Amino acid sequence: MSRSVTPAENNFKLEISILNNLSQGRTVPPMEQVILQDMGAWVKITLNRPEAKNALNTAVLGAVAAALSAAADNPAIRAALICGADGNFAAGADIAEIETKTAAEGAVDPRKGHWAAIRAFPKPLVAAVDGFALGGGFELALMADMIVLGADAKLGLPETNLGIIPGAGGAQRLLALVGRARATRMVLGGEIIDAETAYAWGIAGWLAQGPALPEAETIIARMCKRAPLALQAAKATLVAGDEKALALPEERLAFERLLDSADKTEGIRAFREKRKPEFTGK
Repeated sequence: MSRSVTPAENNFKLEISILNNLSQGRTVPPMEQVILQDMGAWVKITLNRPEAKNALNTAVLGAVAAALSAAADNPAIRAALICGADGNFAAGADIAEIETKTAAEGAVDPRKGHWAAIRAFPKPLVAAVDGFALGGGFELALMADMIVLGADAKLGLPETNLGIIPGAGGAQRLLALVGRARATRMVLGGEIIDAETAYAWGIAGWLAQGPALPEAETIIARMCKRAPLALQAAKATLVAGDEKALALPEERLAFERLLDSADKTEGIRAFREKRKPEFTGK
């Protein structure tokens, strides 16, 4: 009689199948990895690395930050929407960039500035999340003010299986949204949850019956009819109240320290070899 597969094993297989796409060779020219569309009162930002499930390499993250900075300075733009190409939001950071990065390099990583610029965007930010939003991709979605989930969305923070932790505030923001018990399931246990679970936990304000993007576009277009200064003031107060108690610097420092660990090396090596990692705590 064959042994039944446990939920944990299914989750591990899902992580491996997803992560296998994150370090593939880039086939999309850098200038086209982020597509910008002026929609009148709002800007649409599409992550466009479908060959890597829109994994967030430094170039993509920098382009998103630059697009939002430009939108912030444009009085005609009242909000921004981020989505992913080819049925996925973003399946994590770029593993190839993390693999050789040291703690010293992490401390001066330009990604820190890109993340800060994204979070500092003063106007409403909407994330339309279809397919996978994992690791850095989930962290990007959590920086949005409004999240719309597609019916097939899958969210998670599986970094501990690579010997690291979320490095852009994802664990802190998740904790604030869902509470310690559920946050530990995702951060410590690496659990990947579906759209219905994420909506029920309060991670997102909307759950579409199909793809997220059409509903997200309707929501942002309707919101842009409201007073722009009031929208910005309301966002500022919500963000200040939401993040005042979060241990964001501590999370980042812990992430940087892990970059020098043997477990990080083993975690990424195991991912490349498509096997379970053997961590030693070093």
